[in-house]
Amino acid sequence: MTTFDERADLSELSMTADRVRRSMESVIEGKPEVVRLSLTVLLAEGHLLIEDVPGVGKTMLAKALARSVDCSVRRIQFTPDLLPSDITGVSVYDQHRQDFEFKPGAIFAQIVIGDEINRASPKTQSALLESMEERQVTIDGHTYELPAPFMVVATQNPIEMEGTYPLPEAQRDRFMVRVSIGYPSPAAELEMLDVHGGASPLEDLRPVAHAHEIGKLIDAVRRVHVADPVRRYAVELVAATRAHPELRLGASPRATLHLLRAARAGAALAGRDFVLPDDVQALAAPVLAHRLLPTAQAQLNRRTAEQVVTEILQRVAVPAAATEGTRAPAPPDGYGQQSPRGF
Repeated sequence: MTTFDERADLSELSMTADRVRRSMESVIEGKPEVVRLSLTVLLAEGHLLIEDVPGVGKTMLAKALARSVDCSVRRIQFTPDLLPSDITGVSVYDQHRQDFEFKPGAIFAQIVIGDEINRASPKTQSALLESMEERQVTIDGHTYELPAPFMVVATQNPIEMEGTYPLPEAQRDRFMVRVSIGYPSPAAELEMLDVHGGASPLEDLRPVAHAHEIGKLIDAVRRVHVADPVRRYAVELVAATRAHPELRLGASPRATLHLLRAARAGAALAGRDFVLPDDVQALAAPVLAHRLLPTAQAQLNRRTAEQVVTEILQRVAVPAAATEGTRAPAPPDGYGQQSPRGF
C-alpha cells in the first residue's frame, strides 16, 4: 500500500515541478509540452536531446532548465576541434608532488549543456558514452563518480545542415527523449518580441528548486507503481518496432527501460502514484522515434519514425483493466486521478 510519506513526496513533487515549469515558461513562450517533457526527463534520470533548426530556442530551453534548478551547471560548445579530454578531463603531472593529478573536465557537473553536439567529431562525441550510461568517467585506469543528479541536455541541428556529424546509434540510444521545439505561433512570437526585445529573461531567472529537492523527487518517481499489464504493453510496443517492415533497426531493451521510467515520471507529474497505458502512449514517440532507423524504401516514401510509432500505437492492443493482484493502490480521496481501467 502507498504510505503517507510517499503521498507527501508526490504532493511535494507536483508543487516543485510546477515552480520549475512556471520558471521555464517565463522564458520559453508557447511551448508547454516541450517544457513538460524536459521536466519528465529530469525526474526520470534521463538525458534530453533537443533537435531543431537554428534560432528556435534550443539553447535557451537548456539554459532555462539549468537555471531553474540550483545545481552545478557546465556548458560545452561542441566544435570540430574539441577533444575528448576537454569533456572528461586529463591527468597532469605535478612536479611538486612528483605524481599525476586529475583535472576534471566539463562533464563533472549535475547539469551539462552540450551545445550543437553534432558539430564535434564522432571521437569526441563518444567521450559522453560512459558518463551518460554509468554516471562515471574512467581516466588512466581510475574511475571517478559523477555528481547526482546528473543530466545531459544536448542540442543539435538536423543532419542536413552544413558541417555536422550524425550522432551514432549508440549515442542516440542513451538519450531518453528527443524533442523538437518548432516555430512559435504568431501570438507567441509577438510576445517574444516584447519579452526578449530589451534584455534576455535568462538574466533574471533564479533557481526555484534545490539539488537535494530534485533528488527526493527522483526517489518518489522510482516508487510509482507499474502494473504487469502496463509493463507487457511497453514491451509489446518496443518489440513491434523490431519486426516492423519499414524499420531496419528497432528500439533496444534500453528503450523499454527508458519508456517505463519516463512513464513513471509522467504519472507522478500528473499527481498519480501508478502508471496508465495513456502515460506510455503519450511518451512512446519522444522516447522511441530517435532510436529507429527507417529502411531506404520508407525514406523514399517520406515515412518518418514518428509516423511508424503512431502506426504501432494503433496496432498494439491496449491492456484491459488490471486483474486482482496487479491493481495499483487507489489514491486517497481528493488526491490524483483514479484510473478508468483500474491500474
